[in-house]
Amino acid sequence: MSEDIFELAGVQIAPGEVRRLEIPVAQLPTHTMLSIPVTVAHGVKPGAKLWLSAAIHGDEINGVETIREVLPQIDPQQLCGTLIAVPIVNVFGFIQQSRYLPDRRDLNRSFPGSATGSLASRIAHLFMEEIVSRSTHGIDLHTASDHRVNLPQIRANLEDAATHHFAKAFGAPLIMHSSTRDGSLRQAATKKGIPVLLYEAGEALRFDSEAIRIGVSGILRVMAALEMYPLPPELSSTTPLEAKRSKWLRASQSGILRLHVKLGEKIKKKQIIGTIADVFGDKSVKIKSSTKGFVIGHTQNPLVNQGDGIVNLAILE
Repeated sequence: MSEDIFELAGVQIAPGEVRRLEIPVAQLPTHTMLSIPVTVAHGVKPGAKLWLSAAIHGDEINGVETIREVLPQIDPQQLCGTLIAVPIVNVFGFIQQSRYLPDRRDLNRSFPGSATGSLASRIAHLFMEEIVSRSTHGIDLHTASDHRVNLPQIRANLEDAATHHFAKAFGAPLIMHSSTRDGSLRQAATKKGIPVLLYEAGEALRFDSEAIRIGVSGILRVMAALEMYPLPPELSSTTPLEAKRSKWLRASQSGILRLHVKLGEKIKKKQIIGTIADVFGDKSVKIKSSTKGFVIGHTQNPLVNQGDGIVNLAILE
């Protein structure tokens, strides 16, 4: 059985074809048009339709490189179904190296959007109409924000059996149960019955080679699990850790932080995770963990205020 022609943004893609296209979004004040770049690999046989998206937050660029490294590995003649790759969703924020759109709205709090709303709402609506509505599964690639770094991890609704299986197939070091946030792409797609994974890894405005490698491998594992594409022989299945909740350890006072733990480290209760001192090194305070856990994120900024999140722990049951 052969696949039918796939259509996106008015462009028809034949089975066995890879097409690059652009979806016009809006004009700059100079009347220069900005468009969302999309690559579609359309297989020769029917199968799942998987979208990959990155840079919904314009400064989260790890996913851009991850998608770039995935695409050359896909031969449409061996592909069942369709791969829809959108490496830069928030083109405005990407150009400005900003998390937000020009009006400071967060695109990932604007879904499902509206054709007549704000710029963020219009982009969200366009993405839902052109990408999500044509997909059966989705993987949205992110990094940490605000001078933080994240361990490679999948966040998803693990209480849904299909999504849980989808998340385990990715093979990240950790999968974290996460409820959807209002206005997020994951929430809007989930309401349409589409399983979505959120891949969090690395930090904003940086390429993290290990995070990218795990992301590329995870996408290829997912495609194999969905019977879209053969699994490369060098990749094997992995068994990730699972957690249902996380906890931020916070600064007890303001000052200069010296962190003593690393991503992926297992922490014991009352273990010292760092010290905070004033600029002269006096009045140093030890920060102890209030619980045991697994380090999945931490601040990169040594300057902290009282109450700032320092280390994010996954609480392993």
